[in-house]
Amino acid sequence: MSGAWLAIDRLSLTEGGTRIVEDVSLSLSAQRSVVLGPNGAGKSTLLRLIHGLLHPSGGALHWPRALAQAMVFQRPVMLRTTALANVIYGLKLKGYAATECEQRARQALARVGLEALAKRPARLLSGGEQQRVALARAWALEPELLILDEPTASLDPASSREVERIIKAIAVTGARILMTTHNLGQARRLAEEIVFIDRGRIVEQTPAEQFFTQPQTGAAQRFLKEEIP
Repeated sequence: MSGAWLAIDRLSLTEGGTRIVEDVSLSLSAQRSVVLGPNGAGKSTLLRLIHGLLHPSGGALHWPRALAQAMVFQRPVMLRTTALANVIYGLKLKGYAATECEQRARQALARVGLEALAKRPARLLSGGEQQRVALARAWALEPELLILDEPTASLDPASSREVERIIKAIAVTGARILMTTHNLGQARRLAEEIVFIDRGRIVEQTPAEQFFTQPQTGAAQRFLKEEIP
């Protein structure tokens, strides 16, 4: 992939007098970028600013071209209806014709391995199944950018592996992936590059393999030492 798909210029967010994100300048060009950092570093806030769920106190996002986006959270919101209807709802919000919504939704559920559970109440599904419904809801929209905020933080290892499989499959379609995770093994498996944030500032941006073998900053070195016994 050539050229940056997003340039961030001195982005900041202050809430209640506290600076959560501070003068973040960043250029993203890799297809799969993972944001790492200690708890409270500003990872999730940065993703919400990029997606437009939060409005910055200062700075700007520069998109060379508009990208169709979808976002999946650590704990997905499930409507009080079936798994299929949850996916259909997302399509309706985006203006797809009613005749197309069910077909797209069923295809998306099949891609995440939940076709047999299409008529099951979504809120009765396991945590891993609910996250796969959320991924199906996002994938049905054919996003050019998929933003994932700790998508496996609450899941068991088997469910986490299935979510990773789906993320890789979405990436194969050409979608850009931007995500946070607390799982360093997962970051190493999925990332092309690592963006390391600490105390609201970008400390390091480097190819993933280099980050894990030769981190360039003391903050990153300390983080890896604490996270990898």
